[in-house]
Amino acid sequence: MDSREKLDLIVDALEDKRAVDLVILEVAHRTQMTDTMVVCTGTSNIHIRALADGVIEKMKDAGFKGVRAEGYTDARWVLIDYGDVILHIFAESEREFYQLEKFWGGTRPVAEVEVEEPVREVAPV
Repeated sequence: MDSREKLDLIVDALEDKRAVDLVILEVAHRTQMTDTMVVCTGTSNIHIRALADGVIEKMKDAGFKGVRAEGYTDARWVLIDYGDVILHIFAESEREFYQLEKFWGGTRPVAEVEVEEPVREVAPV
């Protein structure tokens, strides 16, 4: 499965579970760790877990096994690592505190991904 297919499945799963403020960042030019980061917010611990479960289930159904996830129990910041695509699901206060979009300033939002709500532009720092 290539990066684009992973990204499409992740975005679909997040939209299905009504993720808030979905942002997709292309970071390959800034790090060797990953190519793309997906950042979104959940409205409660239950919603954050539902978002994570939805993504994991959709990826598993597509044949992607071996998920690496952190933070599921506390459900304040869940990180799901699919190698070339990393997903961050935040509680609102944690997202505001860590400001990943600002940290990765200068990234280019992935424009060709179509989501129901527009992808928020991230201004370079």
